[in-house]
Amino acid sequence: MKHFDEDGLSFDYPDEWKLQLEPGPDGWTVTLQSPGTAFALITLDRTMPDVEEVAEAALEALKEDYPSLEATSAIESIGGEVAIGHDVDFFSLDFDVSCSTRCFYGTAGTVLVLCQVSGPEESEYEPALGAIRASMRSEE
Repeated sequence: MKHFDEDGLSFDYPDEWKLQLEPGPDGWTVTLQSPGTAFALITLDRTMPDVEEVAEAALEALKEDYPSLEATSAIESIGGEVAIGHDVDFFSLDFDVSCSTRCFYGTAGTVLVLCQVSGPEESEYEPALGAIRASMRSEE
């Protein structure tokens, strides 16, 4: 396992996954890419936008690309914080795609976690995506 730690947000991820950190004016975005098509996108926004607004904005962005998606509201504990978001299913390139968004307040900003995996790879990569979320900690 590899470890990421930035602005009090830390998590573990599989050795064979690639991490790319992109700094932004108000925070950063990490892309974690599996050897397949599964990925996680983790964004920290230091301006502390409202978690409900961020979760809704993420869902609206997905709806722009996939108008026929199906979404249900979701709540999960991530790093001891209540994370809200959506579980989303849609079709892309003839595959059923599962996507989850979770948003919570970290110590340095609002955190959005988006995980996505396509049907054929779900059994292989969903456990790793769940483990990444489960390993997240937000500490000063």
